[in-house]
Amino acid sequence: MTPGNTTPGETPPVVLACGEVRTCLLPALQALDSRAAAQLLGLRADERVLLSERPNLYGRSPDTLTGVDCPLPSANGARIRAVGTVAARASLTEGRVLQSSAHFGLSAAGPDHRRPWGHYLVRPGTLEPFGRLPHEAVAQGLLNGGRHGELDVGLIADGLLTRLLRHPLLDHRPPLKSRPTRLRWVALPAGRDEVPSIERFTLAEDELRTVRLRVPAGTPAGDVAGLCDDLALHDWLLTTVVRILDGIRLGVAEPPARPRSRVGEDRPAVVTALRPAVDHLLHLWMPRARVAHALAPLWEALEDRPGFTRQWRTLVQRIRDQLALHAIPPPHREAELTP
Repeated sequence: MTPGNTTPGETPPVVLACGEVRTCLLPALQALDSRAAAQLLGLRADERVLLSERPNLYGRSPDTLTGVDCPLPSANGARIRAVGTVAARASLTEGRVLQSSAHFGLSAAGPDHRRPWGHYLVRPGTLEPFGRLPHEAVAQGLLNGGRHGELDVGLIADGLLTRLLRHPLLDHRPPLKSRPTRLRWVALPAGRDEVPSIERFTLAEDELRTVRLRVPAGTPAGDVAGLCDDLALHDWLLTTVVRILDGIRLGVAEPPARPRSRVGEDRPAVVTALRPAVDHLLHLWMPRARVAHALAPLWEALEDRPGFTRQWRTLVQRIRDQLALHAIPPPHREAELTP
């Protein structure tokens, strides 16, 4: 996103980027391997799925484009119409966590009439406003969420996620209970003397998170979307593990053991509740694994406050302590003396 003026005939710079991310547990009993992930994420026949195994197993679909021609949300009520395409994509981390996201960049200004669609198709993921863009008012309007009839990229991300969840590869038998989360973000270019920053990160109701960023001028909207996908993934992991721990009664004595008919029936309830987190979630924590180098300092800010990794390590240690504690046979399970 590069602020500044343009000469006649030159494409106006992008001064605002926006997007939404949906994150959820893949509804399948077993994690998908790389081949199955490629089948799930194959959204286009003309472009291959991006797969990587280092530093973890990860798959990302090719981008799909949705043409839009509608008003933009605005905090001051201004009626700003924009035309162009919104880019959407999906990703799967370690065959277990599924994400869908949609994003776009907004030009600083545009003509007062709609151009042929060919003009917009060669600028994927970019919208042009009619006239000049009041980017601060539109940024706040996008972050607040628009009214009926205004642009809503969350609907595009939702539509893609719904499409993926209908795939025949999924048996809809997830190994643990969890809730999906939504992350809505806007990014504006930082000034010449400013460093990239997260101006605001908010946990709202209905599993919604909102993020306002300042990023280096010229940063592609797709790179910012990659950062926010990574943020949404790790926020979902934190949220899910916190809920698992909140849902069990730590420190409550186990009832006396009953005669068991099958192996594992006498497993403590705490161990039963925590084991899915160990099997499916704890190894997924890997911040900045695929974040653009220029945006890496933004993760450093999150590590400082609120301290994502610090909180994650505390949660992991709590889980390990509970499993170690319940590995010690309680007094009522000691062998009874026989006459």
